[in-house]
Amino acid sequence: MPKKTGRGRPPKSPEHHQAVRSTLIRSGMELLTEQGYSATGIDAILKSVGVPKGSFYYYFDSKDEFVRQVIDGYADYFAKLLDKHLADETRPPLQRILDFVATASDGMARFDFRRGCLLGNLGQEMSNLPNQFRSQIETVFTDWEKRVSNCLEAAKERHEISASADTKKLAYLFWIGWEGAVLRAKLERSDRPLKIFASEFISTYQRSTQA
Repeated sequence: MPKKTGRGRPPKSPEHHQAVRSTLIRSGMELLTEQGYSATGIDAILKSVGVPKGSFYYYFDSKDEFVRQVIDGYADYFAKLLDKHLADETRPPLQRILDFVATASDGMARFDFRRGCLLGNLGQEMSNLPNQFRSQIETVFTDWEKRVSNCLEAAKERHEISASADTKKLAYLFWIGWEGAVLRAKLERSDRPLKIFASEFISTYQRSTQA
């Protein structure tokens, strides 16, 4: 006879457990990119995927542990998006950056610019977040910077930007500007800030080869 579970308690199948965890993490990514940490309650996450109220701690030890998993999931998703464009050797390196911006802009437009960057949202609430999130977020940004820097190194090799350009610094600058542009795009509900930022970033360093 199958072992009975407690009232309202999810079944203990490892496959089911992992599937529900993954679903909750995806829901967390959606809600946190739209609402941020403070405004996103556990009940809303459970309700969005039909998981019984009160069963959250069966899948995660705490909200903080859940958010750490969400950050990891978002980092993995975004790294794949970056690689899809920035590592595409069939396209000129600077065009790859513009391709990424176009895809990200389309993604924001699809949700009427309600969703932004999860890391940017969390960064704005850093004073209210556990310190452990700071190092995790910085690690993800460093990874993103490395991917942009690699693309800019390829641009150097093709003489699209100056041979003296500091690609690590430019990649750092890119993400500072990008996060600001995403915030403004949410405010305006328009891709105009994203397009202006990207075109100015690219044209500035293209011009440096002509100086």
